[in-house]
Amino acid sequence: MSHAVHGPNWPARIVLVLASLVALVLAVALAVTIGEMRIPLDAALRALGNGLFGLGLPVSAIQQGVIFDYRLSRALMAGLCGGALALSGAILQALLRNPLAEPYILGISAGASTGAVAVLILGLGFGGAVLTVSAGAFVGSCAALIVVALLAAGSAGASDRVILAGVATSQLFNAATATIVTTLASAEQARGVMFWLLGNFGGVRWPDLWIATPVALIGFAVCMLHAKALDAFAFGVDAAASLGVAVVRVKVVLFATTAVMTAAMVAIVGTVGFVGLVIPHAARFLVGSGHARLLPACLVGGAIFMILADVLSRILIPQQILPIGVVTALFGAPAFAVILYRARRPA
Repeated sequence: MSHAVHGPNWPARIVLVLASLVALVLAVALAVTIGEMRIPLDAALRALGNGLFGLGLPVSAIQQGVIFDYRLSRALMAGLCGGALALSGAILQALLRNPLAEPYILGISAGASTGAVAVLILGLGFGGAVLTVSAGAFVGSCAALIVVALLAAGSAGASDRVILAGVATSQLFNAATATIVTTLASAEQARGVMFWLLGNFGGVRWPDLWIATPVALIGFAVCMLHAKALDAFAFGVDAAASLGVAVVRVKVVLFATTAVMTAAMVAIVGTVGFVGLVIPHAARFLVGSGHARLLPACLVGGAIFMILADVLSRILIPQQILPIGVVTALFGAPAFAVILYRARRPA
């Protein structure tokens, strides 16, 4: 019976996996060929071959630099950021049993931004920018999680209150960030920080990927190891405990993993919202709610979404690059409204 039920699904799953990988490759190909400088696909492929495998194919030095040192690193960072934020959203939605939970709405991104901006403006870790800023972002994201937990706890309707707690926490940390910038930053620093806070892949280079890649992949591995426990949380904390899940340990590990992934991405690219909200819901529609399938779908789906959003940020307004947070909000805000409406509809 089990084979009869699950067997026919395997061809569809294989097709879905292959289609997802092809879509991911095409998204990267689109990202490296589109920009202010139009570069033909064949020249882009030669530049990639030279950069990745040292093939020595004929391509101009300018095209080589633009493709390999700028566009490819930017596209890969967009993919890692989108995948990590989508994973974080799926984890938070499962642990909190709330379809609206995600790092941006819960204030985790705002907390990470406050920690990162405090490090940047106060000059801590001068010379070791990314690692030190990442540490500050991690402290800020953990602080935001603690504030949300305190505001949402102590009520039978805590699951419903968590979004309001997240909104309040987000406003609190945004106010703290604004205070730091307006009182301690120079005019040049304030301009740079405010643009960075809206999300920006323009400054991404290869060293950033050496940090983002292990964070995203290790975070994904940790989440996958807890896939069955996450499935158990769908029935409630008590039911998960009765099924043998170490509830406290799982929550601590997964909340910490979410905080680390969010902090690392915010420290590198700034605040990007709604990815963790939209992608998990789209992935559930395609592959179901089982986390063994949902988490890989979120990783790949988030990567594709963010890469395409970055492409749109470069072409929506001629000769101007929009902050990536603006583009994701254009898609995420309507999706948030739809999900909120459906979540509040009587059963």
